[in-house]
Amino acid sequence: MRPFSYARATDLAQAVHLGRQTGQGQTDAPVQLLAGGTTLYDLMKLDVMVPDRLVDLGPLRPKLSSITPSAEGLHLGALAKMAHVAAHPVVQADYPALAQSLQLAASAQLRNMATLGGNVLQRTRCSYFRDPTWAACNKRNPGSGCAALTGFNRNHAVLGTDSSCIAQYPGDWAVALMALEADVSLTGPLGSRRLPFASLHRLAGGQPQFETNLQPGEVITAFFIPASKRAQRSVYVKVRDRTSYEFAIASAAVALEMDGDLVRQIRISLGGMAYRPWRAEGAEAVLTGKPLTEANAEAAGRAALAGAAGHGHNDYKLTLGPQTVVRALMQAKALPPASRKA
Repeated sequence: MRPFSYARATDLAQAVHLGRQTGQGQTDAPVQLLAGGTTLYDLMKLDVMVPDRLVDLGPLRPKLSSITPSAEGLHLGALAKMAHVAAHPVVQADYPALAQSLQLAASAQLRNMATLGGNVLQRTRCSYFRDPTWAACNKRNPGSGCAALTGFNRNHAVLGTDSSCIAQYPGDWAVALMALEADVSLTGPLGSRRLPFASLHRLAGGQPQFETNLQPGEVITAFFIPASKRAQRSVYVKVRDRTSYEFAIASAAVALEMDGDLVRQIRISLGGMAYRPWRAEGAEAVLTGKPLTEANAEAAGRAALAGAAGHGHNDYKLTLGPQTVVRALMQAKALPPASRKA
């Protein structure tokens, strides 16, 4: 790890001021915001990220860690710990996919340390990015190429990639946020704004060194998840090589509202298979207004992976992905109907 300077932000205004050169999701940004640090410290030790300054957001935690349910929805402070949110009874009862995505993430020790805001900003990365001895990594060295294209790419993405990068977004929490149509609140040098969570992460687009649409100095302050029957009848399914402390090789979040035997509304998102958290709108269209049968679920699974492309070692995801969607759909169907009013 290389030398760096360290500053503690005493309030949000100071955090924004100190973070003017912050580039969340940018390897070469000279300033990085520090929340739980569970990813940032790791990449700094590997000499992948070498910021000149860290701005510690820890002092902001008392004001940015609330868990506040209401009739309209769930407000979550960005510095709330993953473990605290996963254990909250209202989250478990009314937003089960959120609780499940957090419970299945990382390890108990990391969940006790990591924050919600830091978790969604973890780097889209792979083993080539994490190892500086590989020169060809457009995310780490723009214009150098992508070693994964012709290298070992078993865990890499099959959706949303291009020739500049095929890394997969590794998070779980973000996948559930996509399915529950969350919003994210931001504060930066130009003031505060709120945007759909689906707009936070970028595709590679030939520039994989830029991972989010955050402006320099912007700080994630909160998440809002609207209350709905779909949210109450939601699930998160994660498939991985081992049952703990492992990223997904395929995952799916489903939020479902039924009208008798018919699908009234549904939201489906994917993880472990895409460059960023991925909304499967084509799969939703296949099911809306139809019975949720095994055959229709299989058709939705195929639609969810429409346009997917394997790169050799990860071709198995083209089969595993649809199967994961089917599994999540059948689990959501088996849940009792939502109790909240329309």
